[in-house]
Amino acid sequence: MSAPGGIYVHIPFCLTRCGYCDFNAYAGLEGLRPRYLAALFREADLAAPAWVGTEFVSVFLGGGTPTTMEPADLRALLSHLRERFEMVPDTEVTIEANPDTVTEASLSRLLEAGFARLSIGAQSFDPAVLRSLERIHQPTSVRAAVAAARRAGFPNLSLDLIYGANGESLGSWRRTLDETLALGPEHVSAYALTIEPATALGRQVAAGQVPGPDPDLQADMFLLACEVLGDAGYAHYEISNWARPGFECVHNLGYWERRPYVGLGAGAHAYRDDVRWWNVRPPETYMEKVESGELPIGGSESLDPSDAYLEEVFLKLRILQGVPASWFDAGRYEPYLQSGLLVDDFGQLVPTERGMLLLNELVLGLTAG
Repeated sequence: MSAPGGIYVHIPFCLTRCGYCDFNAYAGLEGLRPRYLAALFREADLAAPAWVGTEFVSVFLGGGTPTTMEPADLRALLSHLRERFEMVPDTEVTIEANPDTVTEASLSRLLEAGFARLSIGAQSFDPAVLRSLERIHQPTSVRAAVAAARRAGFPNLSLDLIYGANGESLGSWRRTLDETLALGPEHVSAYALTIEPATALGRQVAAGQVPGPDPDLQADMFLLACEVLGDAGYAHYEISNWARPGFECVHNLGYWERRPYVGLGAGAHAYRDDVRWWNVRPPETYMEKVESGELPIGGSESLDPSDAYLEEVFLKLRILQGVPASWFDAGRYEPYLQSGLLVDDFGQLVPTERGMLLLNELVLGLTAG
């Protein structure tokens, strides 16, 4: 039996397209949903034979906004995946949601269908920051979605946050963290806003219409998140992720631990044995390929041993697992121990929270030449 795997399913539909978003997501394509669902079923049929012998421990529906699909369709999709792939009895099943796309009734149906982990895109509890990010929901929508999820019986909630948007101060970010803790999620993800050139926000920054994020302020925001979430009992188990004990995201850990995963849907990525491949991105092209009985692969890459080693070092540091000091000459890592960017934990080199801010520099310093 190979290493346990994960299944990622991409749902590309959104209510609106946010200015900062670089994901394969589209507004106004709701009419494609029935055909897209059928294509996902068909792709699962086409992909499954190559994965016989792999046990799957996680399923993750991301997007886009998966909760723009009907609960009955999502139930049928999950049931189909269970038929086609070998899943362990306690497989972690996550679905992402926009706060405005869920109700207590829809969440109850999703929980009954087997989606026991819910990841809500809160982003911020500051209305001005939400406007800057072009999010259409309000903080009240997040509170209502969390309350609805709890009434529906969800035992495992995650809130996604973004920091460093135009106009956000350290005080505003502190209030967002406090509001997040007041809702008591089991898991929190907090990501620094990055500017992607091909997005609407990227074009505005390039034209000088909007300032880009201040890296020093984002560093202060990261350290504040470490402090506030840590004091509240959340374990910092990956650079951008905190969880109450036992609620770490199994699926995302699979990416960082370099375990195999299947990718289904337009633009979805897959990985196994140092080979990555990905599906074509346009939903129409994706559906046409699948409907013709063809796996919709758009490209692939194989990691050579040196790339695989670099990735291993980067990811082990990223999840605070650390890397063995024996992998390096002492002269490589001693300066980082002395500067407080790394600690030696019984022979494992583990980044401190300040070290996480300079992870790329650490990896290059440890592995270069």
